[in-house]
Amino acid sequence: MKLYGLIGYPLGHSFSQNFFNEKFASERIDARYVNFEIPNIGYLAKILSEKNELKGFNVTIPYKQQIIPMLNELDSEAKAIGAVNVVKVMQRRGRVWLKGFNTDAPAFKNSIRPLLEKYHERALVLGTGGASKAVTHALNQLGISSQLVSRTERPGVLTYKNLSPEIMTAHTVIVNCTPVGMYPRTDECPSIPYGQLTSRHLLYDLLYNPDSTLFMHKGMAHGAPVKNGIEMLLLQAFESWRIWET
Repeated sequence: MKLYGLIGYPLGHSFSQNFFNEKFASERIDARYVNFEIPNIGYLAKILSEKNELKGFNVTIPYKQQIIPMLNELDSEAKAIGAVNVVKVMQRRGRVWLKGFNTDAPAFKNSIRPLLEKYHERALVLGTGGASKAVTHALNQLGISSQLVSRTERPGVLTYKNLSPEIMTAHTVIVNCTPVGMYPRTDECPSIPYGQLTSRHLLYDLLYNPDSTLFMHKGMAHGAPVKNGIEMLLLQAFESWRIWET
């Protein structure tokens, strides 16, 4: 039986395990998908040594960047983005060979594209982790410039306190790439000035559990269209399977 999985921490919110195992059952594929909830990326070596049947795995928070030094190879898009969310496990010359991919960027791009209007030229990307790298890469391909926002001030990154009315007016796409608002802490949301939102803003939350976050609710209250990350998750899952099986 082939084995696939997900590494990250924590994984209580994860959708992937049920999705893939239901797929395997319905299509009579001799495989299973398990969660590897590891508190340190160093545990990956132990998983690889013990699970010889492992053929591939997804990567989520907080390891999308930390895993890169452990890989033997990166595809061109993952290299350009600087983050990995899919790993294919192969054998080369009698040893394990790991190749990293990024399916977040094309999945996000295809998910948000139908919602975009001509006036959507600039975006605020909340967070500076691996997901935000994929999102900014995808937005750039769509002709939208991005401004990173974080709680910590650093060159090229705004803090939430820097989000003036002028900045909010100029940036009509806002993408939440942070875990703020994720189950079970559903009463939280990123600290943007929601009072500055209008119907011209588009709010996209990469979170999918809950399916409607407080970030999204506050956007809807100001007439802004909103979307969660479930379609993006499905699109990247389909692409993960294609990578593992080719």
